[in-house]
Order: sequence, then structure tokens, then C-alpha cells
Amino acid sequence: MTEYPLYVESGPKRRKTMVHVLDLLGCIANGPTTKAALDATPDAIRNYLRFLHRHGDAVKPDASFATKVVQHVMEGTWLGRGDPDPGFAADFQPLTAKDYATYLKRMSWLEADLLQIARDTPPKQLITQPESGGRPIRRILEHLAGAHYAYLKSPLSKPKGLSQALRLVEEGPGLPAALADFWRMATERLEAITEAEHSAMVQHGVKTWSARRAFRRMLEHDWEHLAELSRRFG
Repeated sequence: MTEYPLYVESGPKRRKTMVHVLDLLGCIANGPTTKAALDATPDAIRNYLRFLHRHGDAVKPDASFATKVVQHVMEGTWLGRGDPDPGFAADFQPLTAKDYATYLKRMSWLEADLLQIARDTPPKQLITQPESGGRPIRRILEHLAGAHYAYLKSPLSKPKGLSQALRLVEEGPGLPAALADFWRMATERLEAITEAEHSAMVQHGVKTWSARRAFRRMLEHDWEHLAELSRRFG
């Protein structure tokens, strides 16, 4: 039976917690407390496995599995939101060719699903504030692009024209086309990662960045908001 190691980060008094399933990079669970986040983790794993299976990955969403907490970060700033200052030990392992190919594939699936939402949602609905609260769909997609840009350029040099492409996502009228163009440029930069960049460490303030850490946050962040939008649409 598969056992998934869990990497947990939570704020003071174990409030505001995020659980990271690094063996299924991209899969996370949230909760207002550590217990709530851990309780939500099995369903989060199954939902992520179903997403992978729907896109053709040879996973078994209904197979039994176990989980085990192997790291719990409770020191630092902005805890429980996905990116604790020290990161996780696995963030700093060199990016293998196999993992690199897997992460690129998962990213393409996430972005395809998010783009489909942008294309299928009427323009007026994109900017409508949900009655249940939360941001309009367009604001979520703009936020995703902005975060993607920040995570990409943390360990890597950003491609020429990417900041202009982001501006079109945030300010231009044609969101689906602008978003597709932005993600295409970002993906081309990821596809051009060099051997040296696979294992390079880049310091930004208190955080050390690597290509693997950047992939983790891009995948997790895309999945977190795709799941949010999926719940909104039922």
C-alpha cells in the first residue's frame, strides 16, 4: 500500500495550516487548524489522483493509501499559505529529468483546465462578485498569473516579454488569449532550464529558491485555485 509523506506548515497555535503531498507534487490540503487540514488530506489526495487519472496518468484513484507527517514547519512568516521561509528538505533536491518531465506535464493539464474555465465563462460572469463571497473568477486567474510570474523568476531568469504578457492578463480585454500567451511564454522558459539550473540555489531575502521549489509552488497554487473554482461550479 502506498504511504504518502506529508509536509505540514502551520501558524501560531497550529492555526491556518497547509499540508503538502510532495510525492504527488501539486497536491495540497488547507484548513483553519492543523487537525482540520490533516482531516481534509485524504479527500485532497483522492481528488488530485482523479484529476491526474482524467488526464491519462496511470494512477489508481480508488486504491488504498496511508499518510504520515514527516515534517512540520511552525517557525517563520506567512505560515499556512504555501511557502514557509525555510522551505522543505525535498525542495532542494536536484531536479531529475523524470520529475522535470512529470511536472511540466501536470502544469500543462492544470493550465488547460484553468483556460477552459476562462473560455467557457461569459465575460460578465468573469467579473461578477460571487454571492457566497470570494474573488471574481477573473481576479483569481489574474492572481494565478502574477504568482506564476513571481515563482518562475525567483530561481530563473524571466524570459523577455513575460512582464508585458502579464500586464495584458491583468489589464487587457481578452483574458483567455492573454492568459494562454502568458502561460506559453512561461512554459517555454521552463522547457529551456539548463542542467546547471536543475540544481542551482538562488537566495532571495530569507528564502532559498530552486527549480524544484518553484515547480512545487506553481503546481500547488494552480491546483489550489482550480479546486476552488471547481467547487464554485459544483
